[in-house]
Parts: sequence; structure tokens; C-alpha cells
Amino acid sequence: MKLLVTGGAGFIGSHFVKRMLRGGDEIVVLDKLTYSGNRANLPPGVELHVGDIAEPSHVSRAAHGCDAIVNFAAETHVDRSILAAEDFGRTEFRGTQVLLEHVRATGIRLVHVSTDEVYGDLEAGGAATENDRLHPSSPYSAAKAAGDLLVPAYVRTFEVNASITRGSNTYGANQYPEKFIPLFATNALDREPLPLYGDGRQVRDWLHADDHCAGIELVLRKGAAGEVYNVGGGDEHENIEVAERILELTGAPRSLLCSVPDRPGHDRRYALDTTKLRALGWAPAHAFEDGLRETVAWYRDNRAWWEPIKSGEYRDYYERQYAERLANATPA
Repeated sequence: MKLLVTGGAGFIGSHFVKRMLRGGDEIVVLDKLTYSGNRANLPPGVELHVGDIAEPSHVSRAAHGCDAIVNFAAETHVDRSILAAEDFGRTEFRGTQVLLEHVRATGIRLVHVSTDEVYGDLEAGGAATENDRLHPSSPYSAAKAAGDLLVPAYVRTFEVNASITRGSNTYGANQYPEKFIPLFATNALDREPLPLYGDGRQVRDWLHADDHCAGIELVLRKGAAGEVYNVGGGDEHENIEVAERILELTGAPRSLLCSVPDRPGHDRRYALDTTKLRALGWAPAHAFEDGLRETVAWYRDNRAWWEPIKSGEYRDYYERQYAERLANATPA
């Protein structure tokens, strides 16, 4: 196939681009190249259009001649959505609508990549199924949920060929270092404090980027229009447990781990029921312990990738997000 991958210069999108190229597909990338989009994430020679999915002309130009669109484009970080929510609605809702209008007009397929966070907090136990109600807790997850709701509406009203995937917390190489694992790994390597929210007992279901992309590819090829497919690693761990393992892998002292005031509306637990996707033949191939070790090693060996990022805009964000919290930190 010839695919348009929106947000393809970001973390999960770039892993998907590389996977599909290895399989012989032709790839076009549309990416706004905001702070987390990075040309260095893309293999040489990939056709890159710098543009915005919320602009119809940008989408139609990049998608010309494509058989399908896989949409990774999103403002992705909960903390940033709390600091400034405006961009999230434009990308997550308006951008999804523009993509749906394009596939409506052209008849090509769309896979819309979403998140487990739209289901909200599962502290009481169990795992979210695709039929569960959406109960988002942050501006980020609410914007994602709004975009998600457009997809089945367009399928029912206009009979577009579109499916949704909802992935759990994804980790791996070249993830922007504001996210939990790369933030803690790079801070530990530099012997800087690791700011753990609250008591650190929040539970996340961890999914390797390669396993996430395998699930998305399967939905692209075999998923049914109008259907949602959960993509979860089935590896639940408390944040404090992951932080302590990162300290061990980097040889950093536990004294770097500190408890900082929690973020507003912080969900305690996410978990996904992946029965539906497994019925199509998918299963995760990476155990979290092995994947975490490989990921931390990647950050140790690729300072040239992340050190330039942790300056400029990133440093400004980090100070806004953590300076006051770190000033009120206690030992974790």
C-alpha cells in the first residue's frame, strides 16, 4: 500500500513508518514538526510534508495517491494539556474531522490511533473493553475522546472505512523526554532528581512501541470499519516500581527519587482488555523487563539524540512543570 502517516515524525508514528517500510509499503509523512516531532526520527528518503492535519489543503496534498491514512498526529502530553489546553482541541478534534472529510471524499481507509486514557480511571479493578463508556479525566484525554466519537459517527452517517485503536502506555527508543520513562532515564543518567508524582502508586499498562505498531498494522489490514481495537501490553506496574528499576539500570542512587505534588485529576490506574485484537492474531512480543532494559540502554547510548532536546523549549517547559514541585519535594 501507499500510506499517509500523520504525525509520522513523532515517537510511535516513526516506529510505525520504519515497520511499514520494512514490509515494502510506500510511506508519506505529514507532520507539523512541533516540539516532539523530529526529522531525525525518520529514515532517509521518506517523503515528508510539513503541515497541519487541521488544514484540509495540507491533508489533500500529502494524501494524494494514498490508499490509506494512519493518524498518529496529536498533542500527546497530559501535563502540557493542563498547562495550556488550546492546541489539543484543534489537533485532536478538528484534525480528526479534516481527515474524516478527506476519506469521505476519496473512499480511502483511515486508522485513527487513540489512547487508553479515554476510558478514565480503573482504580476499582478490571480492564476496559472497547464497549465501555468514555470517561476522560484531563484536557488531553477529553480531546482524544472527542476525536474518537467522530469516527463511528462518520462511519454510520457517511459509510467511511475507518477504525480506531486505543493503546496503553507505550515506551521505547526515541520517545520525547517529557514522558515518564525517558524523563526518568535521562535524569538518572545525568544524576538529576526524578520527580515522582504523589505516592508513585499509580498503575500503568506498559506496551512496547514495536508491539503497539504491530497491533495498528493488523487493524489497518484486517480491522472492520467502525470498530475499536484495544492494544495493551498486559504488563501492569506501579510508577514507583518502574522508577526504582530505572535507577538500578542506570546505577543512579535512590536518593534521586523524590515525591512531588501530584498533578490535578491524575488517574490511578489504566488497563485494557485486548481480547478483540488477539482474536485477529495479535499478541505482544516484548516482556516489560526486557523492553525497559533495552530502552534505558538506548538512552544511555544515544545522548546525541536527546541532549539537544533537553534545552531551549524543553527546559522552559520543565521549569514551568517541575521547579515549584521540586522545591516542595520529599524523599520517595
